Amino acid sequence: MPHKLLLVDDEPFNLELMAELLEDAGYETQLAENGEVAWDILQREGEQFSTILLDKMMPGMSGFDVLKKIKSEPRLEFLPVIMQTAMGAASSVQEGLAAGAFYYLTKPFSRDMLLAIVGAAVGHWDRYAHFRELANLHVDALRHLQSARFHCRTHREAQAITALLAKTSKQTERVATGLFELLVNAIEHGNLAISYEEKSQLIADGTWETELETRLQAPEYRERTVSVEFSHEGNQLQFAIEDMGEGFDWEYYQNAEPASLMTRHGRGILIARKLSFDSLRYEGAGNRVVAIVSQP
Repeated sequence: MPHKLLLVDDEPFNLELMAELLEDAGYETQLAENGEVAWDILQREGEQFSTILLDKMMPGMSGFDVLKKIKSEPRLEFLPVIMQTAMGAASSVQEGLAAGAFYYLTKPFSRDMLLAIVGAAVGHWDRYAHFRELANLHVDALRHLQSARFHCRTHREAQAITALLAKTSKQTERVATGLFELLVNAIEHGNLAISYEEKSQLIADGTWETELETRLQAPEYRERTVSVEFSHEGNQLQFAIEDMGEGFDWEYYQNAEPASLMTRHGRGILIARKLSFDSLRYEGAGNRVVAIVSQP
């Protein structure tokens, strides 16, 4: 079944252009000409969508107004929102970040730019949906787990650990989303020493998956693991993740430059900090991170 996208814009030409490009790429689309119509659709059938493309400037209910409503609605709060902004509108990006939007598309946009950012948002939704399905499995005993330690090398192993540890929380999907992002960051940028710029180029060249597998098997990297320590004290769950890399400039990615939010990757730490955990603290050179979530 193709991913269904809600496109919201008060300019008919923009709506038609986006719909044509996205449908040609295999997506299903539904159109809304203003914020009021979009919110009515979301209230009735919001669970059908994988991502929303939302214009910031619209008469009546603005894009930010719709965004705030989405993030205040528990059944919609994890739905990725791509905000359309004018070129260089850094203040709009910061305002959107505060409201919970992590994806941005600048006008005018190219086909490749549109498909790249939609692909990133839909990928985020796929991961969330997968962990939501796993959360429905009944493993109630994990809520009583006091401490545990795991090691992983690959994305598949990270996914298995995430699915297990997220069930220690009453907010399973919330924790799973951020925990997996942190583990992937530790594997890729920590243990495998892949820089942000390198990953961007590999994705653009279509060689990302091949390079990832090559590095996992390379002699200098194949013995490296990521450790995950879990502890439950009082009403707090703590996840300490440490890789064997040289560290990185975590402050840059935690605070996120507006330009990085208009690319296909690079927002994992930001999502973990703003969406998943009550506290996120990097230690040392940046190869250890401690994430804390308080139980309601």
